[in-house]
Amino acid sequence: MAGHIQDRWFKTETDQSGIPRRVKTDRHGTGMRYRARYVGPDGTEKSKSFPDKQKRLAEQWLVQIAADMSRGQYIDPRAARMTFQQYGEQWLSTHTTDINSQDSAERRLRLHAFPYIGTRPLSSFQPGHIRTWLSELESAVPAASYRRIIFGIVSAVLSAAVDDGLMPRNPCLVKSVRGPQGSPSKVVPWTPEQVFAVRAALPERYHAMVDVGGGCGLRQGEIFGLPIENVDFEGGWLAVRQQLKRVRGKFVFAPPKRGKLRDVPLPTVVGEALQAHLTQFPAVKVTLPWLTPDGPTVTKELLFTGQAGRAVRSSHFDDHLWKPALAAAGFIPEPEKGERYQAAREHGMHALRHFYASVLLDAGESIRALSTYLGHSDPGFTLRVYTHLMPSSEGRTRRAVDTLYRASGRPLDGPETAPDA
Repeated sequence: MAGHIQDRWFKTETDQSGIPRRVKTDRHGTGMRYRARYVGPDGTEKSKSFPDKQKRLAEQWLVQIAADMSRGQYIDPRAARMTFQQYGEQWLSTHTTDINSQDSAERRLRLHAFPYIGTRPLSSFQPGHIRTWLSELESAVPAASYRRIIFGIVSAVLSAAVDDGLMPRNPCLVKSVRGPQGSPSKVVPWTPEQVFAVRAALPERYHAMVDVGGGCGLRQGEIFGLPIENVDFEGGWLAVRQQLKRVRGKFVFAPPKRGKLRDVPLPTVVGEALQAHLTQFPAVKVTLPWLTPDGPTVTKELLFTGQAGRAVRSSHFDDHLWKPALAAAGFIPEPEKGERYQAAREHGMHALRHFYASVLLDAGESIRALSTYLGHSDPGFTLRVYTHLMPSSEGRTRRAVDTLYRASGRPLDGPETAPDA
């Protein structure tokens, strides 16, 4: 057994004859009687007090401490008293250098985790606490997909606490805890008629945005931040090197999502649409910080700007231009007077990327090439999202055989042309 147990109610004194005797201390009969003490791996003394008649519990506690040390599972009691909120706030400042990711994680923890489990010490977490929190979260956040994101952040915080030696295991990862399960939904791409209907309903200065989104697969921020220097009209390529994004309430230029720089084929019709757009709405120089609001300023000659010659604000564009176009195209109803347009998340500008993917897959483009053009970090992710849009194998087989025989001019022999036996 590591350490020793001190009896605070008695002490040993040597009488005049040199014989040691146990005598009562000034604390006899008051407070905790036993103090279990040991030296931790960091070289400092740790202790825990136990009441009268619980010396055996104190001994068992020291035995458990020694076993944890030998197995490498020792948790410093003082450090483990840190609350989830205290540790979570530390984690937020170190888990990523991306300001937007930090802000979104901080907001989700502050609104949906700290009020429920923020005051709980890390060492006290049990799976039941997570199950209770998930039940309360279900009432506060109806969308299962958003609850899954919040749950993932909380689990990441607790996993980091385990790695830092502040708790023995992550209660989010045990079998009895089931994270929110989002209902699987398949991407339903727009038809060409729907794409052109939305395009026609937008103000003319934004028509070519639809062509770039549906014909090159760019994200909204990549379209808003597209400079003329990145469009190679002669070579037929479009370089995606930056996006326009909002960081802590201010617009900045930044690399594309996950830093995935890429080159995308520029179809002839999209190039012609951009040239026609530039004839009527010349590119405008816009100066913004790079990456963070206090970053160095850079100037880009943007293809798409607002009427005042400034960068397009996504919130204004979505609410006052895109949603009216969706209503005109029949995606959402016109709002009552004084009311706002209803939410239409599945019909945001991201729908143009889905349309682009469906067109390429229908034409026989490979998943790997599509993944590159979309800027996905993993072709497997592209496959999971769009596998249901790929032509079936039996369809490809029929077309392959039909094409072969038609090209040779020899139709398949049917029963009526079979040779005589």
